[in-house]
Order: sequence, then C-alpha cells, then structure tokens
Amino acid sequence: MAGPLAGVRVVELAGIGPGPFAGMLLADLGAEIIRVDRAADLGGDELRALAHAVIDRGRRSIAVDLKQPAGREVVLALAERADVIIEGFRPGVAERLGVGPEDVAARNPRLVYGRMTGWGQSGPYAHLAGHDLNYIAAAGALALGRGADGVPVPPENVLGDFGGGSLYLVTGILAALLHARETGRGQVVDAAIVDGAASLMAMHHAMINTGVIKRNPMDGGAPYYRVYRTADDRFLAVAAMEPQFWAELLDGLGLADRELPDRDDPANWPELGELFAEIIRGRPLADWLAAFEGRDACVTAVCTPGEAPHDPHLAARRAYLPAGADGAGWQPAPAPRLSVTEPELPGPPPRIGQHTDEVLAELGIDADALRAAGVVG
Repeated sequence: MAGPLAGVRVVELAGIGPGPFAGMLLADLGAEIIRVDRAADLGGDELRALAHAVIDRGRRSIAVDLKQPAGREVVLALAERADVIIEGFRPGVAERLGVGPEDVAARNPRLVYGRMTGWGQSGPYAHLAGHDLNYIAAAGALALGRGADGVPVPPENVLGDFGGGSLYLVTGILAALLHARETGRGQVVDAAIVDGAASLMAMHHAMINTGVIKRNPMDGGAPYYRVYRTADDRFLAVAAMEPQFWAELLDGLGLADRELPDRDDPANWPELGELFAEIIRGRPLADWLAAFEGRDACVTAVCTPGEAPHDPHLAARRAYLPAGADGAGWQPAPAPRLSVTEPELPGPPPRIGQHTDEVLAELGIDADALRAAGVVG
C-alpha cells in the first residue's frame, strides 16, 4: 500500500534534526516530499548527508538559491501545488526570503505551514540560539533524570528534538490538514520544541500537583526502576514498579524469602539498590536473561543500537529493516502499524539536487535557463 497520506504533497525547506525527522515520518506514511536544498550545498556537506542517511529517506531533492527572486518563485510554484510546507529557520528568516506564511498563503490559501523551532515564533527567547538541551532544561524535563551525583543527565536529543519537536509538528500538521480539507483554509503550525517538551511533562505535573509522589521513582533512584551492571560489563534494565512485578523480581534474584526494607520509603532506596547491584553484578547478562525468561518481572537487556535489530521481539516485528540494498546497517521501519493502509518503506535519501530537472519539468519551468543563471544546481 502507498500509505494513508498518499496524495499529500509536502515541500520541505531543508534543515537539520527535527524538521527532517518530521518529514521522514510524513514520508513513511505515504506523503510525497520535495526537499528544497540550498544550491550552495550541491556536492558538499558530507557529514550532514551521513548523519541524515536515514531521516532523509523518501524524498526528492531540488537545489535552489532562495536568495534570488527566481529561486523564491520556484518555491512559491511548489507551494501552489502542495498541501504542506515545513521550515526550520529562525523566526523571520522565511519572511525575509519571501517564502513566509503570508507569501505562500497568497498563492495557496489551503496550505498548512509547519514551523519547527526550539523556542517558538514568539517570546523573549524566540530569536536566541539554542539546542535540545536548552529547550528541555527550560521546560523542566531535563531535571527529571539525574545521575547518582544528583546532576541531570542529558537524554541524548530524543526527548527534545524528536519527541517534543518532530512528533508535535507532525501532530499539528495532520490536525491542520483535516481542518484545511473541511474549510479550505490553511494555517500556521508553530511547533516549538520547548512547548512539546512541556506538554510531555503532563503526567509528572499531575503527580507533583496532587502530591502523589514525594520523589520521582522513574529517575533511576528507585531500586525497582534502575539499570544494573552485570558480571560481563553489560546492563540489565529493571522496571518492577508494581507489587506483582516486584515479587517476580525478588524471586528471580533469589530474595523471595528474605525480609527486606520497605521499598516504598525512599530512605531505603540506597540500601536496596546496593543489594540488587551486588547480586546482579555477580552473574553475566545471559544468565540473568535466562533466569527471568517468561517472568513478568519487567526485566530486559539493555541493547546497543547494533543489537536492537536482533532482539527476538523486535526482529519478529521487523521493527528494523536493512538500511541499504547491500544490506549494510539498519534503519527503523515505519511506525505506527496500520491495518488497511500499511505504508511501504520509502526510498533512500536523495543526493542534494538529484531531482531538480525532474521537479522543475513538472512545474513547467526551464531548468537549463535557471541553472545558467545560477538559480538552481
């Protein structure tokens, strides 16, 4: 199947990180994505190409100089035929280039304009530089995960860029698409990573506000929700929060008949954690996996990215697929699964400007003339 978004046309103004990942998600669901790359990047930026070797999949690419009027016209011509445009510039840059929301709405009032930024289009930080770590720090999300020394630990850039950023941009775009189809009117989706990270804190704020928890049990401090080192320097993830899972955990650790301190008192967590750590580091990972096989103890191995595709469950679900025709490396399969319009895996990432002539021909624009004028690559 082509996917549930078959027929949806998206113009993606090239960026890095969360914007392209949002494009990947839309492409995975069947949308047609045309990425507008900078003509100046033609044949270069190998590091970016390697870093985006998966999230840039499923597009066509044209290389355009947006600073030239004729280049701007190419983007506006694409916008006329599109349903969605995605950009990740700092606030005001798209407007200065002549491809901002008002510019494209004048050509296509049904267009959904998705904006991906860290701080959003307004507010005192809007024009400041920032990265994932800054956004989740300001939103209160970084403080949730702390190391043994009490210092917050950065969770890579999954929580901010891709969780609070890309997923919320895609959600907003899909909602705005439904509205546009009902009303004929497009709108701007102001997707700020800091907003999404704050939204992801909903459950934690509820627990804090109502006093359900005095201390967060999911930050690695609780002995029943922690990662432990094994004898062979591997790691075991333990998440036995509920009483029935706790009982299975104790049985698997050989502690079922031992009187232990109250696990619900945070004052006892260091003692219990040290006990579990001592027991678990006494045996290799394979032994522990065998000991907990079939048990509802919420105990799993910590897989490396290279091992995850071979995990029996993920392999059975084909959660990872080969990254290239030669079978080298892996890439995540499209998610989530759909029962009727299950999408196929999109094609490989394009080279910058790979489809310039093809796309311009579809627009009825003379590529050779623009190339001679330095407008396209």
